[in-house]
Amino acid sequence: MLLPRPDTVRTLLARYYELQLQHSQEPPYELQRSLEDVTYTLCVTTGTRTVQDALLAAEAVLRTAPAAAAHSLPDIPEQRRTPPYSSAP
Repeated sequence: MLLPRPDTVRTLLARYYELQLQHSQEPPYELQRSLEDVTYTLCVTTGTRTVQDALLAAEAVLRTAPAAAAHSLPDIPEQRRTPPYSSAP
């Protein structure tokens, strides 16, 4: 399963909450459309179908971000990830 990048989730959540706050104060059409767009993107990114589930999933991604970052080392070539004197699979 693909997991979204924590920085992407963080950006989407910030945008969602910002638009939600603006929409509660003044709901013009353009703002409504932007809120729908970011809600859709958040759902797609987290693999969910409702905004409530997307928010929960996004929070879970951010809670586990430090642990996940330790396991993914994209800038290090695969052969360098294996400690010396260990058998590579």
